[in-house]
Amino acid sequence: MLDQAASRGFELVIPPLLEHLESLLSGTGQELDLKTFKLVDQLGGRTLGVRADTTPQAARIDAHLLNRTGVTRLCYCGPVLHTRPSALHGSREPLQFGAEIFGHAGLEADLEVQELAIDTLVDVGLSNLTIDLADARVLRGVLASVAMTPDELHEVVRALSSKDHSALEAMSASFPDEVRQGLLALLRLYGGEDVLAAARTELPPNPIIGQALDELRWLATHLGAAYPRLKIGFDLGDMSGLAYYSGARFALYGASSSDAVARGGRYDEVGAIFGRNRPAVGFSLDLKCLSELAPGNGASGAVRAPWSEDAGLRQAIRRLREAGEAVIWALPGHDDTHDGHVYDRELVHAGGQWIVKAL
Repeated sequence: MLDQAASRGFELVIPPLLEHLESLLSGTGQELDLKTFKLVDQLGGRTLGVRADTTPQAARIDAHLLNRTGVTRLCYCGPVLHTRPSALHGSREPLQFGAEIFGHAGLEADLEVQELAIDTLVDVGLSNLTIDLADARVLRGVLASVAMTPDELHEVVRALSSKDHSALEAMSASFPDEVRQGLLALLRLYGGEDVLAAARTELPPNPIIGQALDELRWLATHLGAAYPRLKIGFDLGDMSGLAYYSGARFALYGASSSDAVARGGRYDEVGAIFGRNRPAVGFSLDLKCLSELAPGNGASGAVRAPWSEDAGLRQAIRRLREAGEAVIWALPGHDDTHDGHVYDRELVHAGGQWIVKAL
């Protein structure tokens, strides 16, 4: 997956796992704060945090360390730590892979990130992929005429995310009819391309919403042309990460996964706290979850080699290893049938030379 990113010009970064808390959480909001483990630095007494997401660190690298004027593409792969798992059977120690593009505000960057996410999943063997497209501006457009506290907005987002019609109806009872009907419409605006047409009639006539719907159609058209077998859907009521995203966002699902395998989107405000409010778009996934979904290709067979000081044998082993083969010594006095390896070949001495023989 890193090779796939590198082939598109993404540079590998390896941010620190542990940082001062104010640096780690700058501009990320309460959700990431609650996910972050905190501890006290015994050297300086300041509070440290173990990173729960690498994207803010990548944004700081773009803003401070690199400080480029043009487009920057960064990728990363490393552990993060969560105080609580994000799903019922999720891990508190995800192995996070991700990629970010900084510096381009156009949809071309969104499309590039989505294509990279799809290609990496295809590379590891996932098939029958589905992408759900949404946009954080839709809800903001619906609520544009209503003054809400952060807590009230959080409750609306929670109701939308859980498709809780009764709760959303109660919360919006005092809202203008246009806003209330728009919120309730978001609960059912998911499905195929007809969702975009329905949204134009059921949501308030707000230019922000219109732009979001136009851009979602543009992305869907290009994805459909590039990946004819990709199932493309829309879920305009999916508001997870609303405080984080600023525009189009997406979630990718495999044929056997009810939870998203990868999530991403546009978050243009992520670098503002670092003094560079640059356009940004990216995605991330948990390699641990992905490894459980990816089809097994079968354990690659290893070559068993008898222990010997014979120079010819050692030279044969070296050549095989340089060619990418796994060659494992059968150490004296140990039964190699229970060492966890699958042997399909062995090195044998025949005709004065060492050759590989199938088992």
